[in-house]
Amino acid sequence: MAEFLTVALTFPTLPYSIVLAFAMVYWLLAACGVVDDGIGGDGVDLELGDDGLHGLSGMFARLGLGGAPVMLVIALLAFFGWTATYFVHLFLLQPLPAPMRWLAGSATAVLALVPAVPVTAWLLRPIRRLLLRLRPVPQRSLLGRVGVVASPQVTAEAGHATVDDGGAGLILQVRVRDGVPLPRGERIVLLDYLPETNHYLVAREHGHPALSFQDSLIPGDKEIHR
Repeated sequence: MAEFLTVALTFPTLPYSIVLAFAMVYWLLAACGVVDDGIGGDGVDLELGDDGLHGLSGMFARLGLGGAPVMLVIALLAFFGWTATYFVHLFLLQPLPAPMRWLAGSATAVLALVPAVPVTAWLLRPIRRLLLRLRPVPQRSLLGRVGVVASPQVTAEAGHATVDDGGAGLILQVRVRDGVPLPRGERIVLLDYLPETNHYLVAREHGHPALSFQDSLIPGDKEIHR
C-alpha cells in the first residue's frame, strides 16, 4: 500500500491522479444531483458555433471522442493515462536518478495519452449509442437546419452530426440519401426525419439549404411553409 501511494502521489503519475480524483468527485456530486451530469439535457456536451466545432468539445469530436459528456471523456482519458503512467513509473522510472526520472517521466506523462485516446474512443461507442437512444430528439422541427458531421463520416448506414439548437447543441443520428459519404467537418442540411429508424436524411450544404429543405417537404408541408 505504501508503494502504491508513493508511485500514485509522485511525478509523473501525480498529475493523472489529481485529474482522476477530481473526475471521481465530480461524478459523485453528479450522482447526488449537486452538479449537472451533462446527459439529461437536449445536448450531450457538444457545442457548435458559426464556424464549426469550438473549444474542448470540438477537440474531442475531432479525436473521435465527441457525443458524450466532456467530464466522462476526461475521466476515461485520465484513468487510462493514469494506468499506463503508473506501471511505467512503478517498473521503469523508480530506479532512475532524479534528473533522468523527471525527464523520462515528462515524456511518459505525455505519451500515455497516445494509447488512451483510441481506447477511450472505442469504449465511448456503445455509450454514445445509448445516450442517443435515451435523449428525446425533436423531430420535424429541425428540418432545414444546418449541422456539421461529427463522426468520421456519414454514410447510408451510419453517422452522426451536431446541430446548433441555440443552447448546448444537439447530436443527431444522420444518414445520406444519395450514397456518397460525407467526411467529418462537412456542413450538412437536415432534409427529412425517419421516425421508424430515428435518424435524419441529410445532404451536403450547397449554399441554398432552404431549397433543399423545400424539396424534401411533403406537399402539405410546402403549403404551410409558404
